[in-house]
Amino acid sequence: LAHRLGLDFLDTGAMYRAATAIMLDRKLTVEQSERLVAIVMAADLHFDWNEDPPVILAWDKPIDHRIRDADVTEHVSPVSAIGQLREHMVLKQRIIGHQHPRLVTEGRDQGSVVFPDAEVKFFLWATPEVRAARRADQLRAFGIVDVDETRLCEEIQARDLRDSTREIGPLVCPPDAIRVDTSDLSFEDVVGRLERH
Repeated sequence: LAHRLGLDFLDTGAMYRAATAIMLDRKLTVEQSERLVAIVMAADLHFDWNEDPPVILAWDKPIDHRIRDADVTEHVSPVSAIGQLREHMVLKQRIIGHQHPRLVTEGRDQGSVVFPDAEVKFFLWATPEVRAARRADQLRAFGIVDVDETRLCEEIQARDLRDSTREIGPLVCPPDAIRVDTSDLSFEDVVGRLERH
């Protein structure tokens, strides 16, 4: 969508995944949240906007190669529920929004918390079964052949429950968002629909 509209793109999930990778690589736990937040702040997570898509950096070095690993995916939801970390990330995302005012951004709290006054908001969703099948296809494309779609579906449902019931920045559909059920739509269909809006 950003490409089609000639806008910048912000992947906020990459920021929380980078924080999670830092936690795991530093052998920290979610319970050590104050120490984790201090280290993430020192890492100065930001993007290299000269790359397409923008590359997430920590300590001025790319960390994008790490953020999609299975252990990061497994731990990102509890990390993203850390209140002090969310406050830090929201501030950074708003700074990015100020620096890049023509922006397509995605994330579970973008329309509700970070940019509540955005001109256009979309709430994309699909059934857990469809999302599990899509994730399985992604993993197979990465060369992971032993994929359990039933387990993936259960993990997706558990993550949605955690994210929608957390106190800070819960996953909600803003009342002024345009809801798009992508369950029966192709990638191109989804982008086309968003572009028309």
